[in-house]
Parts: sequence; structure tokens; C-alpha cells
Amino acid sequence: VQLQASGGGLVQAGGSLRLSCAASGSIFRIGVMGWHRQTPGKQREMVATFGRDGSTNYADSVKGRFTISRDSAKNTVVLQMSSLKPEDTAVYYCYAVVVVGGTTYWGQGTLVTVSS
Repeated sequence: VQLQASGGGLVQAGGSLRLSCAASGSIFRIGVMGWHRQTPGKQREMVATFGRDGSTNYADSVKGRFTISRDSAKNTVVLQMSSLKPEDTAVYYCYAVVVVGGTTYWGQGTLVTVSS
């Protein structure tokens, strides 16, 4: 499984950004897809997940502001981020967990910078 993330950039506080992650390879093996983020000196934290059954899960810090969606036909997971805050500044990583074995695959990070 290979993951290609895109969509990061610089935005002012209160603005919006859309991150996209396209999966390729053995996509039939994919179960959960989602996004984590990481800032320097901190551990990577879960932002949002999208289960194979359509269930979603969000970090408390982004609930009501971020929306995760998944297009199975295009093998893509999208994170729509609104009402962005400076504390959302981080490198965002998409990931996919295969159903059998539970191996997690990561995309390259995409930097999101929110200016105050």
C-alpha cells in the first residue's frame, strides 16, 4: 500500500484547508484510514479516522471543525479543516491499516501552517 498526501499550506486563523490522501497498491486490504499530526517535540497524535464500515472518530480538539470523508471508488481519504487555529499547525500524516495483520502504512507528511 502506498499513500500520497497533498493539500497542506499556509492559511490564516479562521481559514480552511483540504487535505487529500490517495492510496494505491493493495487497496483491497485497507481497513481504517485516517490522519495524524505531529509538531516538533510532541508525539504524533490522532486527528481523525474513517473505518471501513463508515464510522468516524475525531480528536476532541478538532471536533466540529474538521470533517473526514472517504471515497472508496477513488481510494482517497479527505480531511476538510475549517476554523483553523494556530495550534493546528503541524505536519499531517495520512495512514491506512490493512485488515489482515494490522500493518499500518503512512504517507509522507504535509505541512499545515496556521498564522495568527
